Amino acid sequence: MATDEETPLLVENPPSTPTLNHKRDVHILCWAFLLIFLAYGATQNLESTINSEGDIGTVSLGILYSSFTLFSVLASLVVRKLGSKNALILGTTGYWLFIAANLKPTWYTMVPASLYLGFAASIIWVAQGTYLTSTAHSHANDYNVHEGTVIGKFNGEFWGMFASHQLVGNLVTLAMLRDEKGGNTSGTTLLFIVFLCSMTLGTVLMCFLSKRNGKEERLQDSRVTFSSSVVSLLKAMLNLLLDIRIILIIPLIAYSGLQQAFVWAEYTKHIVKPTLGERGVGGAMAVYGVFDAICSLAAGRLTFGLSSITIIVSGGALIQIIVLLWLLLGYSVAGGVLGTIYPLLIGALWGIGDGVLNTQLSALIGILFKHDLEGAFAQLKLWQSASIAVVFFISSSISLQTMVIILLAALCVSVAGFLFLTLKVEKAFSFRAS
Repeated sequence: MATDEETPLLVENPPSTPTLNHKRDVHILCWAFLLIFLAYGATQNLESTINSEGDIGTVSLGILYSSFTLFSVLASLVVRKLGSKNALILGTTGYWLFIAANLKPTWYTMVPASLYLGFAASIIWVAQGTYLTSTAHSHANDYNVHEGTVIGKFNGEFWGMFASHQLVGNLVTLAMLRDEKGGNTSGTTLLFIVFLCSMTLGTVLMCFLSKRNGKEERLQDSRVTFSSSVVSLLKAMLNLLLDIRIILIIPLIAYSGLQQAFVWAEYTKHIVKPTLGERGVGGAMAVYGVFDAICSLAAGRLTFGLSSITIIVSGGALIQIIVLLWLLLGYSVAGGVLGTIYPLLIGALWGIGDGVLNTQLSALIGILFKHDLEGAFAQLKLWQSASIAVVFFISSSISLQTMVIILLAALCVSVAGFLFLTLKVEKAFSFRAS
């Protein structure tokens, strides 16, 4: 019977010697993240409603993403020291602790858990980007296929599976929570226990990942001190920031964080809740997750290089521009059937844009910065988490219209920078070819 490594992903030339089962590792990574983030994603959606006393839920998320931003500076160092597999396993502990803190939500439990989760999240996401891209590089080398196509395919599978956590997690929440008289909600304790079990299973799955033997997995020289490693890391990050390519990508990275936080902080509060109520939040987020997952899978399948990334990103940006202009110029809370359709339609369209950004940013970084994956993915999460934190801290102080204008301006600037980058890179390749 043929194994996965004998069944090529594309039209491939099989290696002459046994190799790691790359597709198996991608499948395990996908399922592990689904089990972990169906729990965390649903919990994050509930924070502003079930932990509303003193705004402890919203403030905790703001602290979390601020911590995420700060620790992203050192995340690549930790991943290099531990290896991406071990860093992935370590990263899961922060999500487990955060869910556990919600069993007894006080300032003394939520704030420390949020601070630690910021550290753990920075580790797990840099490790994820490094591990997945390294796996794609190895698969392309072993089977002698186009690297960009494999990176796109693997990222499409991962982000498609990851996006479905919104559907699964919100359906679990919808099934287990009950609204009671007086605005209270019952069933939260049992829900969080179920989520902790799901996260534990996801962590166990991580242990079955193969260790990657590429550059990112080599152990550091034991004679190298921690301080010299930090100095080396800071120099590497500074050098990366001097690279015109990362400078032109940063606005798009920051926008990807803004548009994610817009869904969590603004879409549910100002668009869904007024027409569908609190119970409708889970359904609307499930629709958002379905379209996010479908688009991620489709975008990954269609990615084969920089030119395809340019077309796909431009299409996703156009869809989100249309939604933003609709919200700015023509949207109003409606009743009846339209009151149900409009929020769901906005969620579906926004999910398409998010699916595009997730898959294409990861593929773009994997193609352009293959010699410093940890540093490049650290930059990705640094700017994403910083922009998310900003939205959580300012969302209560500004109107929906103001937030839409900010998003529209950020999207236009980021797309302009991205298109300039693609023209610059394509021109460089053409010059080398000639």
